[in-house]
Amino acid sequence: MSTIEINHLKKTFGTHEVLHDISFSVEKGDVISVIGSSGSGKSTMLRCINMLETPTAGQILFHGKDIASSDVSLREYRSKVTMVFQSFNLFENMTVLANCTIGLKKVLKLSKEAAEAKALSYLEKVGMKEYINAKPRQLSGGQKQRVAIARALCMEPEVILFDEPTSALDPEMVGEVLAVMRSLAKEGLTMIVVTHEMAFAKDVSDRVIFMDKGYIEEQGSPDVIFTNPKSERTKEFLTRFFAN
Repeated sequence: MSTIEINHLKKTFGTHEVLHDISFSVEKGDVISVIGSSGSGKSTMLRCINMLETPTAGQILFHGKDIASSDVSLREYRSKVTMVFQSFNLFENMTVLANCTIGLKKVLKLSKEAAEAKALSYLEKVGMKEYINAKPRQLSGGQKQRVAIARALCMEPEVILFDEPTSALDPEMVGEVLAVMRSLAKEGLTMIVVTHEMAFAKDVSDRVIFMDKGYIEEQGSPDVIFTNPKSERTKEFLTRFFAN
């Protein structure tokens, strides 16, 4: 059984259908990169998987169970399938440590001591342990994103969804975030990454999905997508992208 299975997913805003008949599966340990032009539906698809947007039609199964069914706790599901946003989504009035412990205490019901011990271990993992008393406004974009990744890891999720995690960063900060993500991929964490970082998609992914105008135009191994794509639209996108 797949960890996540997406069947015929559609999403409509008003009369505008943003996602058309999206289907793919995610196995344990997969790193899937989702690429495509802005407006192709990549982020909307990720938000549907996390149920931040309610699908208009289709199914999202987590270990075979429909996440839209009434007997699935969304809070519990989101602790297993967490999301890292391009805008960090940290609580500005809380310290780095508090940002990482709040979910542990509220959702997982850990004691203050247990939550802090776990948060410290993951902040150390992403190189942010020395900043535990800092507020987000005192951090660089790259540091904020590493804290956001630590916060997601604290929940010990089965899957992390990354929504363009480097797009809000200055170029020199992109590398530090991608380095953390590369190490997580090596450790076998299951990841779905919406990204414009083609080198990351090519080097780290098990599978690449190219989306265009709300459809999955093509999916396959990085070798196939980047060196021998079947679709003319994929070829055109990559030619344009690498020409920039």
